[in-house]
Amino acid sequence: MSWWNYKEAAERLQMDYHVIIPIIDGHAGCDKPFTTIENNSSEIIEFINNKLGGSVLLIGGLSLGGQILLEILSQHKNICKYAIVESALVIPSKFTYSMIKPAFGSCYNLIKYKWFSKLQFKSLRIKSNLFDEYYKDTCAITKSDMISFLQENSVYSLKDGIRDCEAIVWIFVGEKENNSIKKSAKLIHEKLQGSFIQILPNMYHGEFSINYADRYVSKLLEIIKQ
Repeated sequence: MSWWNYKEAAERLQMDYHVIIPIIDGHAGCDKPFTTIENNSSEIIEFINNKLGGSVLLIGGLSLGGQILLEILSQHKNICKYAIVESALVIPSKFTYSMIKPAFGSCYNLIKYKWFSKLQFKSLRIKSNLFDEYYKDTCAITKSDMISFLQENSVYSLKDGIRDCEAIVWIFVGEKENNSIKKSAKLIHEKLQGSFIQILPNMYHGEFSINYADRYVSKLLEIIKQ
């Protein structure tokens, strides 16, 4: 997944707000390989400092993007007034980390076959009209980048600096996500005093912002207009 996750939400907001959607390093359309979550976070902070006066109204992040958002909030406590963290994993798994490289070593080439990508895409339970974007971007990601950001995703943990975050943070997680993601949401909520957590009934990973853009935007506007 990539910037197009948020395309529908951005279109609904663009008449009233300045919306910027970064492309995470290593993803299709980016100009550099993926290194670490910390480096991606530092780059976004630098961009906001240099181009946007050092702060913005709200930052949202899903999955790997949610981890990057949490790292941004750890490094820069007042970079935004509001934050929406969706389906972010913060419980490291050394076992998962160790399995990623051999697993992708044996099946990476399959992702270029449409039949295989369609099976992968179906397992994500996101809108069927996003398949072309998904397939095009997946084929453009190098094997090393795919391994790098999946490994980083599997071992990320919250930094102590997150306790100093001054943003009003909302944490969203699908009711039907795996236990590690649901436990992570609760851990984030515990670490961030004054944060809010919402379990989304009958939703899987990333469905809120991707499949229900209208509801996502309505909640976003409710948060910033309270």
